[in-house]
Formats: sequence, structure tokens, C-alpha cells
Amino acid sequence: MADEQGTAKSRLGFYSQDPARHTPLEDAQGIFISAMVAALGLYMLNQVGLLTSGIAGVAFLFHYAFGWSFGLLFFILNLPFYYLSFRRLGIGFSFKTFVAIALVSVLADLEHRFISISHLDPFWAALLGGILLGFGLLGLYRHRSSLGGLGILAIYIQDRFKIPAGLVQLAFDLCVMATAFLVVSPITVLWSLLSAVVLNLLLTINHRSDRYIAVR
Repeated sequence: MADEQGTAKSRLGFYSQDPARHTPLEDAQGIFISAMVAALGLYMLNQVGLLTSGIAGVAFLFHYAFGWSFGLLFFILNLPFYYLSFRRLGIGFSFKTFVAIALVSVLADLEHRFISISHLDPFWAALLGGILLGFGLLGLYRHRSSLGGLGILAIYIQDRFKIPAGLVQLAFDLCVMATAFLVVSPITVLWSLLSAVVLNLLLTINHRSDRYIAVR
């Protein structure tokens, strides 16, 4: 009887009995919750004028320099990478990544309507922002999606020119932080570097595909 009930629930799409797969409902809730967590991390950084790594860092640069919407910038800057994503990782990954980026773009711009912070120390914002963004990304990775095309571009360059993907991403982040000196104060750049280090350490330590097999 228990097996029959479990099979019925599985057929309704609540969860997958195959540990190597997610149902559409599992993916939907996982991507939405992860996007909320990542958007909250970006909101924390934005509250004190900090940046982070990747495409989000570039979006922050334009946001602080010209006052344009961070969410809109984040969404637009990711558009050129969808072709590489489709070619290398398939339509499923590309579609879920598109949805995740759209959600984060909207939620990051809406956070101020639901949250009001009277004081936030830059150190705490850097630490907490990096952690929240990292956990959001981990959740998205587990549901085979991501928050941007830089990683895909880094893998492409590695395959095409034999330059390690990690070095490509590091070089890109260093360029973003160097450019930030033209837009924000040096101390803000240092706090931003701390946030980027926290984010990347969290992903490096916790993201291993052999520890979580439901990625197809």
C-alpha cells in the first residue's frame, strides 16, 4: 500500500522516486527558492554599494555609475551567453537558467518594497551577501541551472584555447574589481573582494557533483 501511494504521488509530480532525477515541480520550487535567496544576497550588497564577481559585478558597476536598474542590467548582460549555454549544455539547462536569471532580476529590484534596513555594516553585508548568494547558486546548481553565462564562457575558452576556466573567471573578476576603483571608493572595492572570496570559497567547498546526483 505504501509503495502504491508513493507511486501515485510520484505520478502527480510531487517528487521523483529516482534519486538521479527531479520532477518539474521539484525543479520549480527549487529554482524559485534559490532565486529568492540569491536575490536577497544581491540586495544586501546593493544596500551598502558593494559589488560581487561575475556578470552581477558588471551589472553593479553600471548600476552605481549611471543609476540604471540592476535587475534589468543583470538580465540584459546575460543574454549573449544563452547561445553558448544552448550549444554546450542543452535546452533544458538553458531554459532553467533563463528562468532563474529572470526571477533574480525581478526579485532584486523588488526587495526594497518588502525590506527596509536602517543600518547595515559593510563588513556584515559583504559576509552575509556572499553567503546568501553562494547558497542561492548551490540550490540552482542542484536543479541544473545557474545565474549567468561567465562560467559557460570560461568553459568555452578552456576548450577552445586550453586556458583553465578558473583562471578565466579569476581574470574577469580582477578586471571588474579594477574597474570598480573608477566608480566606488577603494574601501568599497576591498569589501567587495571579501564578498567575492566568501562566495567562491563557499562554492568551491560545497559544490561537488558526486555528492548530489540529481542533476539530470
